[in-house]
Amino acid sequence: MHGFLNIDKPAGTTSFDVIRRLKKCLPRGTRIGHLGTLDPMATGVLPIAIGQATRLIHYLEDDDKEYQGSMTIGAVSDTQDAWGEISYCQSAQITRAQLEAVLPSFRGTIWQEPPMYSAVHHQGVRLYELARQGQVVERKKRPAQIKFLELLHFDDQSNLPVATLRVVCSRGTYIRTLFHDIGQELGTGAFLSALTRIRSGGFLLSQALDLEQVINSWSQSLLLPMGYPLQHWAKIILDTSEQIRALQNGQTISVNAALSTDLVRVYQPDNRLLAIAKVNYTEGKCSLKPERVFHI
Repeated sequence: MHGFLNIDKPAGTTSFDVIRRLKKCLPRGTRIGHLGTLDPMATGVLPIAIGQATRLIHYLEDDDKEYQGSMTIGAVSDTQDAWGEISYCQSAQITRAQLEAVLPSFRGTIWQEPPMYSAVHHQGVRLYELARQGQVVERKKRPAQIKFLELLHFDDQSNLPVATLRVVCSRGTYIRTLFHDIGQELGTGAFLSALTRIRSGGFLLSQALDLEQVINSWSQSLLLPMGYPLQHWAKIILDTSEQIRALQNGQTISVNAALSTDLVRVYQPDNRLLAIAKVNYTEGKCSLKPERVFHI
């Protein structure tokens, strides 16, 4: 049993909770993991790797993430989201134009200080454990790539305007910290009040499965193929049993192909993923050296 599930994580559930519940549907000893943690408050795409698909997570960690989130302006939260202790500022008389004016400074490469309520380690202890003890420690800022930041909607009908934004970003980006920092730039404060991940790499929210339905009607047919999230990679199909056996045994093989990528998906004739291989050229001849071999 090997492949991927695209789960629509419900609010109030941790990413580990999803793993724990799905594990009960699988044969004992089946490996399972997820691609990119979602905070309990957040909903949306949570890709799950099952069986030998977990060995592909390494190649997917740097995939872009896309979110739609709501930012409440005029208050701050100790967790930077709606689940924390909220402190209200003075009335936030902010216009759409004022918000639009600060967004350009948050596009491209930005530096974020990890929030205290996060899983980052500090001297061997996770920050959220220290935060629960009332401790605040210095955190080293980390770079994040904000590849797209767009204001979709602005509601200023109350003293706490709410902005809805679309964000495309690199792995490890804290959306709640992004919204908090935008609030600091506005001088009004802001916190994340709702968040949905609408894409993680090639996994789309429009194709995600409801967690309860998956658990209640579990079937191996729900699994996406091993190579599903790598469809943008070059692909080669081996057509001889000698080449297949050699690759399975970790041997480098020569192929008659013109490949311009560093890594390639290698398939058996029945379209089963055989390996992830590194492409090398020696004296103009192409060879494949296996990095991950899958015995399925």
